Amino acid sequence: MIDEILLNAEEKMSGAIETMEKRFVNIRAGRANPAILSSVMVEYYGVATPLNQLATISIPEARQLQIKPFDKSCLSAIEKGIYEANIGLTPNNNGEVIILNIPALTEETRRDYVKQAKGMAEDCRIALRNARQDANNDIKKSEATEDEKKGSMDDVQDLINKYNKIVDEKLKVKEDELMSV
Repeated sequence: MIDEILLNAEEKMSGAIETMEKRFVNIRAGRANPAILSSVMVEYYGVATPLNQLATISIPEARQLQIKPFDKSCLSAIEKGIYEANIGLTPNNNGEVIILNIPALTEETRRDYVKQAKGMAEDCRIALRNARQDANNDIKKSEATEDEKKGSMDDVQDLINKYNKIVDEKLKVKEDELMSV
């Protein structure tokens, strides 16, 4: 019973870390990364379709993304989808492919992105604390002895300490990536 509670708590905590990492990918670091287009949905024959299912996305240069649709008739729909996704990039359509130029980041923009990353890390820490609270409540309700409950709560605290350390490390890596010119 207690092992199951600890396992469940650890699953929730690792899920929170994965969510934070996915959100970190959407913060640009001044380099081209196809993941910044992951939220782009394109209206294709009346159905909202993810961009990566309609086109190949490549990186011809460090600050450029090239979108080559499988069906050229959907070029304007892709362009519209990029505008509507509000990712801060302007598509250039040449009739064959769409080129997205990634602008160099200013110091102020870098600081804003670091603030965003810190906010995402804090959201992750909140999710970790919620997982700890749920686990502790389950432990209190369990049929275990007081000593077992105390030991299990200490184990949950060790878990959250471990995952908070992971959050700090990943945030530090993202900050360094964003602040490096």
